[in-house]
Amino acid sequence: MNTSVAVHFKPSETVAALAAGCVALLVLGLQPALLGSLVDQQRISMEGVGIVAMGEIFALGIGTILAEKWMPLNRLRNVAVVASLLLVAINLLTLTAHGDLVCVAWRVAAGLAEACLFWIATMIIIRSPQPDRLAGIFLTVQTAVQASAALLLAKISIASLGWSEAFVLLAVLCSLPLLVASRLPVQLGTHTEEIHPSVVSWTGFFALLVPFLHMSAMGALWAYLEPVVNAAGIGISINALAALVLVMQIVGGGAAALMVRRWKLLQAVVISALAFAAIGITMYQLAPHSSSVFAALCVAFGFLWLFQMPFHIRLAFDIDPRGRIAMLVPPAQLVGTGFGPLVTSLTVHGNDVHHVPLLAAGFSACVVVAVMGVKLGALSRQRSHAALSGEGEVK
Repeated sequence: MNTSVAVHFKPSETVAALAAGCVALLVLGLQPALLGSLVDQQRISMEGVGIVAMGEIFALGIGTILAEKWMPLNRLRNVAVVASLLLVAINLLTLTAHGDLVCVAWRVAAGLAEACLFWIATMIIIRSPQPDRLAGIFLTVQTAVQASAALLLAKISIASLGWSEAFVLLAVLCSLPLLVASRLPVQLGTHTEEIHPSVVSWTGFFALLVPFLHMSAMGALWAYLEPVVNAAGIGISINALAALVLVMQIVGGGAAALMVRRWKLLQAVVISALAFAAIGITMYQLAPHSSSVFAALCVAFGFLWLFQMPFHIRLAFDIDPRGRIAMLVPPAQLVGTGFGPLVTSLTVHGNDVHHVPLLAAGFSACVVVAVMGVKLGALSRQRSHAALSGEGEVK
C-alpha cells in the first residue's frame, strides 16, 4: 500500500501522539462501568444510557473532523495541555450531574476535548509511512490501556469514593497528556497540504459506511453490555467481563497489525462482519444463566472489535492513496460507535434489553451490503478508466 502523504516522525513524537490518543479513547473502555454507575445512582435512566453514550462518542468523532479544519498545526503541545486540563475538570463535574440531558451535556463537552487529543494521534497515523500498520499498533496499545484501567477499577475499591471512583480514575488518567506534551511534534505542516477530508466518490462513501456500520454494531452491544449481562442472569461481574473483552481486543488488534497486509481485504472484512452477526444472534437465543457460553461469546466479540479496524484504514488508502478518505475513517468509526447506542436506546422500553444483541447483529450484517457497494464502485471505476483508455487509443 503506497501513500503520497508520508512524513517521517521521530519515535518519541509518534509515541507521545499515540499516548495522547490513548487517553482520548480511554472512555470507550470504561463506558460500561461509567454508565452503569450513573444508572445505579439514578443519575440517568435506562433509556438514557444510549443517548449519553452517543453524545460523547458523536462529539468525539465530529470533533475530530472539526479539529482537522480549525486546530492550529503549529501548536500541538498547547492543544494537548488545554484539552487534558478540560477533560480532568469535566470528568469531575460529571459527578454533580442529575438527569439525562445534563449528563449528555457534560459528556458532549468531554467528547469535544477528547477529540482534540485524538486528532493529534490521527494526524500522526495518517501521515506515517505505514498508516494501516501503525493504526493496528495504536489500537492494540490503546486497548491495553483501557483493559488496564478496567482491571484496576474491578480489583481496587476506594471506599471513600464509592460509586464515583470510576470518574475519579478517569479524571486522573486524563492528566497524563500533560507529561508527554513536550515530546509532541512542534508542527505537522499546513492545512493546505494534500490531505483534505473528502468522500470524493460513491466508492469512498461505501468505504466509510463499512467502518460506520461495523462500529455501530460494536457500540450497540458495548454500551448496553451491563444491562444485557444482568438480563441474561450471568454470574460474572461487569467489570471483569469488560476487562476480558478489552484483553481480547488487544489480541485482535495485534493479530490485525500482523495480518492487515497479508489477508485479502474485502474477504477479511466480510468474514469479520458475519462472525459478529453470528455472535449477536447466539447471544439473543442463549438460555438464561449460561455464563461460560456468554463469556466465550464476549471473548470472540472483543477479538473481532479491533481485528477489523486496521482493515478500514487499508480499504480507505486502497481507494484513495492521498489519504483524503482515510482522514475520515477514525471519525466514521467513532460516530458509528455512538450511532449504535443511539438507535438501540430508541428501541429500549423500561428494562427490556433482551433484543440488543440481535440489533447489533443486524448492523454487522449490513456491513456486507456496504462491501458490495465498494466492490461495485471499484468495478464501475475500472470500466470507466478502460473506456477512457480505449477512446484515447482511437484518437
